[in-house]
Amino acid sequence: MRYGKPLARARRGMGGIANGRVDVSEPASISSGIAARYATALFSLAREEGGLLALEGDVDALDAALANSADLRDLILSPLYSREDQGNAITAIAAKMGLSPLTANTLGLMAAKRRLFVLPQLVKDLRARIAAEKGEVTAEVTAATALTGAQSDALAATLKARVGKDVKVKIAVDESLIGGLVVRLGSTMIDTSIKSKLAALQNAMKEVG
Repeated sequence: MRYGKPLARARRGMGGIANGRVDVSEPASISSGIAARYATALFSLAREEGGLLALEGDVDALDAALANSADLRDLILSPLYSREDQGNAITAIAAKMGLSPLTANTLGLMAAKRRLFVLPQLVKDLRARIAAEKGEVTAEVTAATALTGAQSDALAATLKARVGKDVKVKIAVDESLIGGLVVRLGSTMIDTSIKSKLAALQNAMKEVG
């Protein structure tokens, strides 16, 4: 996904890069802490206003945009954009994506505070809070090829039988796995990938040799 005009305007405004540079190399723990504060406020307001369904849609849309748009990732991570340019761009992008006013306003505030670089952590935090509110858990699944809707539903049902809760499956594709799946469910990891089996076989052959 590309956001041509908003990002083009932001790039033209890079002359203001001296204003409020941000160090995106901050430790992950600090970034997670910043994201948690915004997530707490946003989630609480959405719940009070009965807007959790809209917030869940926003989270899905932002997650997909971060995965598919190099331009968006550049916008939130590059220290070259001024506060104003970053803010104008994220506001225009939020409108184009159809995000709820509550989420759009939060993104605008994050831009003003030079905190957009924690957007990936914010999305992850919000997803966990929404899942907990719904009594479900999220399984992060990496597959060698994309799963069909039926395969995804079957996997969710299998995992639900294992953990006793509704499971929302989040799927990523990694062709290097060759075949099979890697499933992360909380602190549990299930690796049935061919890549993993080949690595285990190689290790076993080394021990024999």
